[in-house]
Amino acid sequence: MSHRSNYDKYPCTPASTSAAYCWVGWRNIIDRLKHSSVESRCTLAVECYPGTFEGSIKDALVEGLRSTEVVYTPDLLKAPNCVDKMLAPVLGDDPVFGHMNDIGLEAFFEEAKLGKARQKVASWQQGLLLVVGVGASIVSPQPDILIYADLARWEIQGRQRRNEISNLGTDNIEESPSLKYKRAFFVDWRAADRLKRELLPKAHFFLDTKSSTPKLVAGDCVRAGMKTVASRPFRVVPYFDPGPWGGHWMEEVCNLPKDAPNHAWCFDCVPEENSLLLGFGDLQIEFPAIDLIFLHPRELLGEHIYSRFGAEFPIRFDFLDTMGGANLSLQVHPRTEYIRKQFGMDYTQDESYYLLDAGEDGSVYLGLKKGIDREAMAGELRLAHDSGPPFCAETYVNKFPAKKHDHFLIPAGTIHCSGRNSMVLEISATPYIFTFKLWDWGRLGLNGLPRPIHLNHGIANIDWDRQTDWVQRNLINRVEFLGKGAGWTEERTGLHELEFIETRRTWFTGKTPLDTQGTVNVLNLVEGREAIVESPKGAFDPFVVHYAETFIVPAAVGAYTIRPGRESEGSKCGTIKAFVRSGRM
Repeated sequence: MSHRSNYDKYPCTPASTSAAYCWVGWRNIIDRLKHSSVESRCTLAVECYPGTFEGSIKDALVEGLRSTEVVYTPDLLKAPNCVDKMLAPVLGDDPVFGHMNDIGLEAFFEEAKLGKARQKVASWQQGLLLVVGVGASIVSPQPDILIYADLARWEIQGRQRRNEISNLGTDNIEESPSLKYKRAFFVDWRAADRLKRELLPKAHFFLDTKSSTPKLVAGDCVRAGMKTVASRPFRVVPYFDPGPWGGHWMEEVCNLPKDAPNHAWCFDCVPEENSLLLGFGDLQIEFPAIDLIFLHPRELLGEHIYSRFGAEFPIRFDFLDTMGGANLSLQVHPRTEYIRKQFGMDYTQDESYYLLDAGEDGSVYLGLKKGIDREAMAGELRLAHDSGPPFCAETYVNKFPAKKHDHFLIPAGTIHCSGRNSMVLEISATPYIFTFKLWDWGRLGLNGLPRPIHLNHGIANIDWDRQTDWVQRNLINRVEFLGKGAGWTEERTGLHELEFIETRRTWFTGKTPLDTQGTVNVLNLVEGREAIVESPKGAFDPFVVHYAETFIVPAAVGAYTIRPGRESEGSKCGTIKAFVRSGRM
């Protein structure tokens, strides 16, 4: 494959034409904060998201501001063994899965220490009192100055892998990254996000702490920028990751450095973990994309999605690259009643595979063969897991040829995986860690260890009636013509009626009218080098997207159009669009 890449790995949304309310580097940040803390009595709270380098932030502020006294929240937390005991019921002993819960940040604090620190804040009379760390705003609920030191979850995962951070309230810095991620997913991030929702509307400043050069932005400026984003098409910053089955298609199409054995995943629309780049004049500042969901859920998601899911983004787009790689693990996702009972999730990971590309031997494993013996299959899976003979997947599971633009629908409970030499755009609901691996082809993970297999969970969730005939009728290329106009046609490609997401594909050579219909739209340019998204009323500046880029159109946008861009003039372009069906709540 030969492809001249125009994929933008660092998309930035203009928030302001001026950087006047941004300060870069500790020297400039300190000067700005000194200006705000000239009063004889001042409390300055720096709320830190779990995973920020709290100690470095504290040291820089203490040295620069010469505070009278410091309250450092890690000193107020319960002992690690007490935290472990508190979390044991929700974390359990599974290496991947825990249980959703309502544990808040305050539960991590030792009651006596927290009370004493709060008393100090309440009785503070003279000088600058600095309160820094996770939960700083719990210690100081009404500070004179509130700074939110933020960080996207993908950067946190990188720090976990590099053994740079521990989980909240623990000293597990040497623990495996997967266990640190599990703990963060089920506890740290959930607890911190509950507090974050309260603080985002009122923080005086935000601190971008991703790089060694921090950036401070005035809170009102950030909130105005987020409001702008919620009213126009935008992209989040994608991130890429290798895997034991990964391929090499994205290296060329997305212009990636060849600094990893492969690139298996691209997460280009997972707002819970992606970041959002906002431009302030010539300065770019990075924020977790989830902040936008918390600040403007109705404008972004639409009323009916918000009423069902709350401030959660229910659609995920990502890439699975096996071009020159290997099969994904054979897997199944939990059915709704199972995920609710076992893990406390309200909805499950229904999904689909849209083929951006495929080799001559590209394939997708999907559903069971007609008349298979379920007991024999389960027995052979268990034997393979216990170091017996390798599981012969093709004895029991359908293997369908896959070609570019095929669409395979995968409602929860359907056994599946992408085969080698298949480039998949995965379109799914958001609970993305709930994958039950049944067979991993006898290989090891990149860390040299077997990846976790969940046979009991998996076998309990296989829908044994989804066999060859049913799969072919219901799950493969369910394309339905919907309409056409001058230079465009629209067709429904899925998803299955059991799934709450619908997908539509549009082919176009000219300007194509679209409308959010009051619900967030997520699109990917699956054909053509470049397209331009515009507002018929000029409500936002023209938005340019390139091949394979995923972009989000907030519900509040309403009517919009898309047409081939300069690099695609005279050729046919195509998008795949996903949205939540109204009425399927």
